[in-house]
Amino acid sequence: MTFVPKFGVARTEDLDELGELLGNLFHGGLDAESWAVERSVLEPERTLIVRDGAELVATATAFTRELTVPGARLPAAHVSMVGVAPTHRRRGLLTELMRRQLTGVRDAGQEPVALLWASEGQIYPRFGYGLACHRLLVDCDTTELRLPDPTAAEGRLRLAKPDRCRAELARVYDGVRPDRPGWSSRNEVWWNFVLSDPVARRGSATERRVLLHEGPDGVNGYALFRTRNDWDMVGPRAITIVDEVVTDDQAGYLAMWRLLLTLDLTRRLTVRGAALDEPLLRLVNEPRRLDARLHDALWLRVVDLPAALTARRYATSIDVVLEVTDDLLPENTGRWRLAGGPDGATCAPSTRAADLACDIRALGELYLGGAGLGELAAAGRVRELRPGALATAAPAFGWHRAPAGMEVF
Repeated sequence: MTFVPKFGVARTEDLDELGELLGNLFHGGLDAESWAVERSVLEPERTLIVRDGAELVATATAFTRELTVPGARLPAAHVSMVGVAPTHRRRGLLTELMRRQLTGVRDAGQEPVALLWASEGQIYPRFGYGLACHRLLVDCDTTELRLPDPTAAEGRLRLAKPDRCRAELARVYDGVRPDRPGWSSRNEVWWNFVLSDPVARRGSATERRVLLHEGPDGVNGYALFRTRNDWDMVGPRAITIVDEVVTDDQAGYLAMWRLLLTLDLTRRLTVRGAALDEPLLRLVNEPRRLDARLHDALWLRVVDLPAALTARRYATSIDVVLEVTDDLLPENTGRWRLAGGPDGATCAPSTRAADLACDIRALGELYLGGAGLGELAAAGRVRELRPGALATAAPAFGWHRAPAGMEVF
């Protein structure tokens, strides 16, 4: 029989079936508690679905959130739950879903960029997504790691349950987020999601715990973590699993990590989303023992080129004409003059000769400041059309903080 896909937007009555499809696609299954968490952030009106007759066979959704970018915050489509049933692969469904989703975001005119976590890095570059942010995965033996001695500036540490200190967590996070490209806004719904702790997802570890740091003016830092018990013939070997450490207080940062690295009965520590400029790398007595490994994190797609390049700030003055190609969203194709600096920028069509040339994916890699213009040029991803343009423009795209992908959505 000829397959005629039926594209549509999800309704509330489709969501349980959607949960079954996602459980099959990502090989984890979704128990009732876990699906209730996922469903709580789902926006049906932004969830595209494909049916083969009555059967749901593909989907892609986006969440409405704000993203911190260098020097600014802007609305961004947070893309997630993308997949096609194994029975319906190689039929162009993913390509059409991505086209419809990105075109819809562009037409709505509210979100200049889209971003996602990729299940496989080879999938999304063909839709214009660039690897904008890396993360470090730390999995280390803690027995010989040491931090500097405490200082008089260090405050008080206390343990708490997440549901009893949510307001304090939100206040600290909102205070730190404006200075960290790659972090997303969290309203009440998203705090529920972040702090949710389904038993099926603990992997034999404890429930999530909160470590709070209090300074002279109250709580100014927190860590979300859990532990997993383990013993062998010679004694305890428990593992500390750290999800988030958030603070802009240096003494608090040091105090929280000192406790996390030295919990009684633990011998190992894992961090799943450390930033490339994580201070811990400069604080421990032997950084090599952290065994930090590089992983991809956020992939970003520039949807509205002039709006996106105008929205962020630039580390130094820049005045450059970019020749950009975008096969999926042709509105972005052309020559664009980008002029600005730390206080603002403009981006508009130009008839001036281009200085640099790239595709839309390269702009996604540059956007959060995580990739260097020089390294993209060395990889053949950016071409210098005017001698000297690369050296002049490269410093502007950097930023004083590395982008960080701490929260998988």
